[in-house]
Amino acid sequence: MDIQVANRIERLPPYVLGRLKQLIYERRKAGADVIDMNMGNPMDAPPDAVVDKMRDAVLDPRNSRYSVSKGLFNLRRDMAQKYERRWGVSLDPEYEVIATIGSKEGFSHMCLAVMGPGDTAVVADPAFQIHTYAVILAGASTIQVPLSNDDAFLARIDDVLAHLQPKPKVIVLNFPHNPTGLTVDPPFFDHVVNLAHKHQVLVMHDFAYGETCFNGYKAPSLLQSEGAIDHGVEFVTLSKPYNIAGWRIGFCCGHRQMINALGTIKGYYDYGIFQAVQIAAIIAMREGDKHIQEQARKYQNRRDVLVRGLQRMGWQVDSPRATMFVWAKIKPEHLAAFNGSTNDFCLAMVDQADVAMTPGAAFGSRGEGCVRIALIENEQRIRQALRQLQRALNKPPASVA
Repeated sequence: MDIQVANRIERLPPYVLGRLKQLIYERRKAGADVIDMNMGNPMDAPPDAVVDKMRDAVLDPRNSRYSVSKGLFNLRRDMAQKYERRWGVSLDPEYEVIATIGSKEGFSHMCLAVMGPGDTAVVADPAFQIHTYAVILAGASTIQVPLSNDDAFLARIDDVLAHLQPKPKVIVLNFPHNPTGLTVDPPFFDHVVNLAHKHQVLVMHDFAYGETCFNGYKAPSLLQSEGAIDHGVEFVTLSKPYNIAGWRIGFCCGHRQMINALGTIKGYYDYGIFQAVQIAAIIAMREGDKHIQEQARKYQNRRDVLVRGLQRMGWQVDSPRATMFVWAKIKPEHLAAFNGSTNDFCLAMVDQADVAMTPGAAFGSRGEGCVRIALIENEQRIRQALRQLQRALNKPPASVA
């Protein structure tokens, strides 16, 4: 029997990465060694102490029971202490911190908690997909503003808030930015808070890459700006700094009423994070600072290898100060062979070079012409990927239809 899916599903655009994932699967099934740098899915090991604590906690039968949806108090307290230690932000772990099943889940459920039909969120273009799709799934709409990290970006947001009726309810931000790697300095968020106060809107800041920084750069937290906690929340994850992406644990911190609303939603939707993961996460936050620094150095070295290689190929690419991605503008001659489509280009590179990258168009119309490459492979594999790309691009193009 055929079914009629909900309108919220109909409103979603085609998920362009589905075909890419299918092609990667088919190539590997045929025996190909695909170098997959499409997804920010860490391949390096978590800290030994965290794995050891996880192992011990799994063996304790008490941890196999349902946990609490907002997270163990000790876990939330340690996140609050981490904010104080790293960004000088004082948070009440009882009311201003909630544990989430990864930052993506927290962001999505916060959209359900604060938005609905008739509401609008201001989102950058390009943007990480969930920043747009979660708003749509909540029944709300987005208005997209061309991304930059300067006063012009803030001026565009200010103009939208001043003239769009009904006025948008939420500003969605993400710095360090996925996919582009753009970063900001503390005064940027001071201006954001002023905008939020001026227009009485909420701010949702995805801070997933706040600890994946290079060359001495320290990413600022939204919450360290005066008054920020009165206007918004910030989402952080342990996936990237500690290489525990599959464990699914993150946090939402900030505005008490927004945290309470998210807790209400989560109380209906889930029974919390596996308690063994929460216990191991406490150890990560207490003992993992050295690991974060070592992991950042690995990403920095991989970044340098990849950026140099792409530049030698004639691609336009800047060296990012943060995130685990490189955002590269494809050489026009290389892209022209695929009718200017980054989707077709990326499919062809899987098929012809056994290298997987994410097409920039997957993140919005302003991503067309670019690709996002994740720094998850070691330096040797990155060099191999560059050689394979170079060979494939020196051949006559083949159809990807």
